[in-house]
Amino acid sequence: MSDSKAASYDFRAVTEADLKLLGQWLAQPHWAEWWDEPEAGVAEIREAMGSVECEPLIVEFGGKPMAYLQSYDPHLEDDHPYQDQPFGTLGLDISIGPAEMLGQGHGSAILAQFIEQLFEEGCPRVIIDPDPTNARAIRAYEKAGFRAFDTRTSIYGPALMMARDAPGDDE
Repeated sequence: MSDSKAASYDFRAVTEADLKLLGQWLAQPHWAEWWDEPEAGVAEIREAMGSVECEPLIVEFGGKPMAYLQSYDPHLEDDHPYQDQPFGTLGLDISIGPAEMLGQGHGSAILAQFIEQLFEEGCPRVIIDPDPTNARAIRAYEKAGFRAFDTRTSIYGPALMMARDAPGDDE
């Protein structure tokens, strides 16, 4: 969908009713490559639903669920490896649900819209940490304005640290 830049997405909290759909998405090859087994992934999302440091969201397009997005505050999680980021920084993770929605520009458009909302709320910096071999994700994040600034190893493995700073916070 080439007009995804003009698209508008809705973000809502994940509910218990969404977990079955998330389990189906987690079983798809484009998720399985980067996520745990579906049961473990659903358990992680369920746990995040009750946490203060993470906000799991369903992204809707045209009234239909089409992606999973979570934002997290590394400063609220004990010993989080990204606590060296400026206070107020939020981290993001995103996965497009249905495979047929891949490669259409939705990932970068979703991130751009969501990040603008975060900046309007006063967030100074947003980070994202794809696996360095996930070229598709890195391209999408670059299209959404992220720039690489470091490589690290997290509990999930190698991570390319990417950031997008709020306008005026580039110094």
